[in-house]
Order: sequence, then structure tokens, then C-alpha cells
Amino acid sequence: KIDHIALVVEEPTLVAIWYENNFGAEILYQDDTWAFIKFENIKMAFVKKGTHPAHFAFEVENFEGIEGKVGTHRDGSKSVYKKDPWGNIYELINYEYKK
Repeated sequence: KIDHIALVVEEPTLVAIWYENNFGAEILYQDDTWAFIKFENIKMAFVKKGTHPAHFAFEVENFEGIEGKVGTHRDGSKSVYKKDPWGNIYELINYEYKK
């Protein structure tokens, strides 16, 4: 399933607060370089340039058979970034490893 979409912005915290105030988003995490919000049907990440690429993410059950280095995010989730044949960046993410 699609988990989230990440957009590159100048001020992630201010963007997250704007979406909270204007669309009722729930702020799941925020710091100076990254903010993560949740709507009823999807999550969005706002990242500073150079910290994470703009991308869309799919939640996966595990990383079996998936090539690439599995990294750990600040919230404890694990993921792998990849490119589709057209150069779009996508992320495969798993939150179970947080536990």
C-alpha cells in the first residue's frame, strides 16, 4: 500500500503546522529538517533539500528479496530507497522494526 509522499520544502515545521491548521492533519514527527503528518487516508513528509529526496513510499512487510541497503530513520522505521525505470525515487518502508 502507498504509505506516504515526501515533498522537499524550505521549512518543514511550518509546512506541517499549516496542514494541521488548514486540513486537520495530525503531526506525527517534526524537527528542523523533517516533518511527518497524517491524514485519514495517507501520510505526507516534508523534508529539507539534501536530507531526503522527494519520493513516494510503499509500506512492505519485510525486506526479503529486496536489493539495496536498508537504512534506519530517526523514528526507528527501516527503509530502502530505489528508482523506477523513469528515474522517480520510491521508498520501501517498514515500521515493524521499530518495536
